[in-house]
Order: sequence, then structure tokens, then C-alpha cells
Amino acid sequence: MPVPAAVASAATGYYGRPLLKEPTWTWEVPLYFFVGGAAGAAAVVAAAARALAGDGETELVRDARWVAALGGALSAPLLISDLGRPERFLNMLRVFKPQSPMSVGAWTLTAFGSASAAAAFADLLQRRGLAPVRVVADAAGVLAAATGLGMTTYTGVLVGATVIPAWNRSVRVLPVHFAASGLGAAVSLLELLGHDHPALNRLGLAAALVETATGLAHELDPDPAHAPLKEGVSGGLVRAGTVLAGLVPVVLRLAGARRAAAVAQIVGSLVTRYGWVEAGRASARDPRVPLELEEGGEGEGG
Repeated sequence: MPVPAAVASAATGYYGRPLLKEPTWTWEVPLYFFVGGAAGAAAVVAAAARALAGDGETELVRDARWVAALGGALSAPLLISDLGRPERFLNMLRVFKPQSPMSVGAWTLTAFGSASAAAAFADLLQRRGLAPVRVVADAAGVLAAATGLGMTTYTGVLVGATVIPAWNRSVRVLPVHFAASGLGAAVSLLELLGHDHPALNRLGLAAALVETATGLAHELDPDPAHAPLKEGVSGGLVRAGTVLAGLVPVVLRLAGARRAAAVAQIVGSLVTRYGWVEAGRASARDPRVPLELEEGGEGEGG
């Protein structure tokens, strides 16, 4: 469908109005993305440590389970605060819609919050002498890890499954990007809690390398839809997040400065989430990309 000349020439939207609706998410949503991602990754780390090391890493398993449980407990209030009323969250649980990232996310959050809390409290009871509870702790830990994988990736799918060009054009990258960001934050939190296991350092380094590669890919991508990732306030936030969660931790971890790397990785992971949300707002306000897609016959971005 051709774009009317009056609209295309104005370059300010549809007769002065934006072509796309700007995201209405409040500050709680990017914080929820960060907390939920770190919590989900912590549950995976706990299950992996329990399976691979057995009783050799009981303290790491305990702390990772509590990071997951506390993150899960905080995630729901953050999401409900953005929705405005608790009943809106409950309404999303009335029906499971596998084609809806929001519905899948609500169910994933509910399952993860329950499983991670059960794993943490069962572990606590086990340490107080209730040996049979260990089976419950391990079973809940496995379920928390399975749903934790969803927590680390579904927010990337949720953001990408929109008509906003900056998000839509990154739909294949965002789940991996957010998962790496969540893993880096979870590993860093555990390191700051005193765990110096070499495997954590390797996981943190791997996450930082993925973050660096993702940022470099966006920098080299000429797609005009990705301009908000490189320009203005949103571009500054995204780039800062990439440097703090990617390049800086790579250098610091290779140099042996693990705690400094952990602090940078946590801050970078948080800044990254706010950067992507701000990039979505900037992308929605920019009429050029939707108009170019329409003129070129590409409907993917809007």
C-alpha cells in the first residue's frame, strides 16, 4: 500500500501524530526484567551445582536458591505495580495462551516463584535436621531451574513480539541477549556473596563475551531500525550497558579482578534493560522506519 505523499513528506508521523504507540511501561518493568532474569539464572546455577557437585557445593546451592527465591518474590510485585491493580495479573492466569508471550510469562513467573521458594525453604528445613525434605528441595530446585530458563529468556521474546522496529528487528537476538545478561548478574551476585568457584568465573566470562558480541553486532548493523540503539539517550544507555556488562568484565575477569567485574556486570545488566525499554520508546516516536518499511513492502517492523 503506497504511503500518501503528505504523510511521507512530513516525516513527523501521520499528519503530525506518531505512527506507532509508544510503550507505556513504567520503571518497574525494566527492573522486573533484571530481577527476574537474574533470579531465573540463579535457579539454573543452583540446579547445575547440585547435580554436578552433589554435597560438595552445598553453600553455593543454598545461596543460589535464595537469590532465586528472593528474586521470584520481588518480581511479582514489580509486575503488578506496573499493571496498576493485582486483579489484572490474576486475570492473566485465568486462561493459558501459548501464543501470547504475556500469558506465558505470567504463568512462568507464578510457577517459578512457587518452585524457587519451595526449594529455598525446603533446603533450610533440611539443614535443620529434616533429612527427608532434601527430596522436596531437589525436586523443587529442578522445577525452579526449568522455569528459570523461561524467566531469563521470555522477556526478550515479549519485547521482540511487537511492531516497534527496534525491538521487532532484534527478536532473534533479544532472548539470548537477556539470558546472557541474567546469567552474568546471577553469577556476579553469588561472587559478591563470597563464592570464588572457578566455574562461576567462567560462566561470568562467557556471559560477558556474549554481551560484547551482541553489542558489536548492533553497532555494525546498518538497519535504520537499530538507530535508537546507537543514538540519543537510549543509545547511550544501551552502549553503557554493553560496555559495563561486556567489555569491562571480560578485561577484569581475565585480569583476576573478579569482584570489580561482578559489580560492573550487575550494573551493566540493569542499565541494559532500561536502555532497551528507552530504545523502544525512541523507535516508536520515529516515523521514518515504519514509512520506509511500508514503501519497501516490508511489513515486519510496523
